[in-house]
Amino acid sequence: MSTYPSKLKKGDEIRIIAPSRSLAIVLNNRRDVANKRFSELGFKLTFGKHVEEVDDFNSSNIESRVQDLHEAFLDKNVKAILTVIGGFNSNQLLSYINWNIIKNNPKIFCGYSDITALNNAILTKTGLISYSGPHYSTFGQELYFDYTLEYFKKCLLSEEPFEIKPSENWSDDPWYKDQKNRNLINNEGFLVINAGEASGKIIGANLCTFNLLQGTEYFSDLKDSILFIEDDDESLPHTFDRDLQSLIHQPGFEGVKGMVIGRFQNKSQMTNDLLVKIIKTKKELDNLPVIANVDFGHTDPKITFPIGGNAEIKANGDFASIKILKH
Repeated sequence: MSTYPSKLKKGDEIRIIAPSRSLAIVLNNRRDVANKRFSELGFKLTFGKHVEEVDDFNSSNIESRVQDLHEAFLDKNVKAILTVIGGFNSNQLLSYINWNIIKNNPKIFCGYSDITALNNAILTKTGLISYSGPHYSTFGQELYFDYTLEYFKKCLLSEEPFEIKPSENWSDDPWYKDQKNRNLINNEGFLVINAGEASGKIIGANLCTFNLLQGTEYFSDLKDSILFIEDDDESLPHTFDRDLQSLIHQPGFEGVKGMVIGRFQNKSQMTNDLLVKIIKTKKELDNLPVIANVDFGHTDPKITFPIGGNAEIKANGDFASIKILKH
């Protein structure tokens, strides 16, 4: 049975933890921007005891990361938990987490990229709806953050259903290196690959991370699901192709009702034509609506959406609609 955490309201405390890479790699100027933005929203920020620890992998040991996760869920003053940033190793934590702590203390948990492993494992092990959305470090963007913030609020501060609309512009620049020199790209809107309509629970997010859960007790039930998937700049077209194929081979894939694909980074070399070819080669997707070039993943701006929440998608010709119904 699914559990939806209470929404944020002004004055709430948000705990920042680092289940993947450490806060130590986030420059102070980015922290200053993020801290100011949360303060302006009326939230109080606190930080896990071990967020600054750093090892050879720009992370920290498992014990430290699990302790901060447990303490964040156990602290009654904390109403939401945001991750510092992504990385490569949050799946190391899964067998050390006390899932009853999370189940008995439901609250907002939000992050993306490597945090996908935790998002989907939390859903599978506890039924708690968590959120794929901006990290604490993402809030460190000085410019062009309005769309990201708008959907963060829609998902985490309100219970009202909302429709996802394409952003006017997007970017794939290393903004964290130069906050003032940003390169905006005109957004051509959603790409309809397969027509159709579907509704169901959202699972997935970062594809290569989600696939790490295959064959484990943490993998999500695919029944009546809508896959939201994306990948980063390490995923070239052939990588995305085989990662998607691996997911299609999972038992129960016939329960998937539709697919929404986040925007690819420029370095991935994915084009619309290549993506369409990849999808069209997979007969298992023939009768599923597939919508691509949606604002989530490793480009900016990005939506926030619920892992385990409900969505409705419609696609026909050049028309596409994506609605988050329950979150």
